Amino acid sequence: MKTLVLVEHDNASVNDATLAAVTAASQMGEVHLLVAGSDCAAVGEQAAKIAGVGKVHVADDPAYAHMLPEAVAALAADQMGSHDAFVAPATTNGKNIAPRVAALLDVMQVSDILSVEGDKTFTRPIYAGNAIATVQSTDEKLVVTVRGTAFDKAEAEGGSGEIEAVSGPTGNGSSEFVSQDLAKSDRPELTSASVIVSGGRAFGSKESFHELLDPLADKLDAGVGASRAAVDAGYAPNDYQVGQTGKIVAPECYIAIGISGAIQHLAGMKDSKTIVAINKDEDAPIFQVADLGLVGDLFKIVPELTEKL
Repeated sequence: MKTLVLVEHDNASVNDATLAAVTAASQMGEVHLLVAGSDCAAVGEQAAKIAGVGKVHVADDPAYAHMLPEAVAALAADQMGSHDAFVAPATTNGKNIAPRVAALLDVMQVSDILSVEGDKTFTRPIYAGNAIATVQSTDEKLVVTVRGTAFDKAEAEGGSGEIEAVSGPTGNGSSEFVSQDLAKSDRPELTSASVIVSGGRAFGSKESFHELLDPLADKLDAGVGASRAAVDAGYAPNDYQVGQTGKIVAPECYIAIGISGAIQHLAGMKDSKTIVAINKDEDAPIFQVADLGLVGDLFKIVPELTEKL
């Protein structure tokens, strides 16, 4: 089976999410990569070095500069004439592009896979991660998105894939890039941070959230996350949200402070290597998944913890 993996990138370097997708694809068959971008030769060269990659298809065209889904999906569907499976990381771009590829190929998509069980058989989470379904595709072509936290990252060095320039359709012109306003932070990005400190609605206000969490995160060189309740209350921006409708993370250490542990939140962080919970309610669901739990007032515990680090 020949797999075509969508490379997540910024036209300068390969995003780590791609490495997990490569690992999943390697369990399905021969791995080819698709780099769609503008002035992205450096990305193609970096992608060719990923261990296990046989070939890198580079589509360098201004139409793909911002990975507009209509354009990239049309290109990917065109390339599927010589591939058996399209694999994308379950990122914002991947989730935007893969369904369009599936529609163009008239096949069913298999979303958010956790493992490869056979030729066309996979496991994926259902019911907010409370159950794992084993699914098998009967379609001739596969379209799959990969949950990055479920697979080890392929080695970024050591490969010697062949680079091939390709071209293809650029969509129907139904959308165009206007602008983007990206949040800037000196802290690690949530999906790649080794330590994450997350806060919930128990902080009571936006001011308390940042006054208590930010110094602790600075001491730990950690990313800052939040529960949906905290985001909805305005304590933190949307890109802080961890959970089923936010970001799926699996850091070495996840510290949940003032978070009760709703099913939707647990679905986004329960694969973390070590989970530390701080909550005044000893019956909070978060303690059921925590490796270390501390029952107490976060307004006393967090400053003390920060001071002792």
